[in-house]
Amino acid sequence: MTANPAPPLRADARRNRERLLAGAATLISERGADVPMEEIAQHAGVGVGTLYRRFPDRHSLIRELAADMFRRGIAIAESDPGGLTGWDALVRLVRFCGEPELGALASALRPWLAEHRDADADLRDLTMTWLDRFERTVRRAQEEGAMRTDIDGADLLNFISLVSCRMPELSAEASRDATARYLEIVLDGLRA
Repeated sequence: MTANPAPPLRADARRNRERLLAGAATLISERGADVPMEEIAQHAGVGVGTLYRRFPDRHSLIRELAADMFRRGIAIAESDPGGLTGWDALVRLVRFCGEPELGALASALRPWLAEHRDADADLRDLTMTWLDRFERTVRRAQEEGAMRTDIDGADLLNFISLVSCRMPELSAEASRDATARYLEIVLDGLRA
């Protein structure tokens, strides 16, 4: 017997949930996963009661942030607007992964994921699906002869992580520009 799926959220509840996730992503990216829940609610422009109705504790909020991050990556890896070549699909995915906000969030969530992912079957499955889709995109570009074959998906994700981490000595705009430049250098180095 399967559980009944949760009813869809009302439009205002959905907006509040999205605002809470966006606010949490921003603050956790900047200050880590221990940022006070009250500050997340304030940053999102909602009451603390609204936060706790949507996410009863920090664990459920961070879990949803991580799951959402993986779902977005999977959706981009699986979508193919206009029949992209393998290389173009890879470039699109690398640029998504290299968005400074996403890179900062992924870095901030890494310790939490290391501690909690394996105990959560759904999150573990999302992670494995994401890694599989990323690796498939890499292999497709390699099979088309567009990408060097001595680099795998794990290597590339590590490169992206290194170049997309936020540089606190730079303004947000300068850090974003530097990340974009470094990603293009990485992409140039990946060409076969």
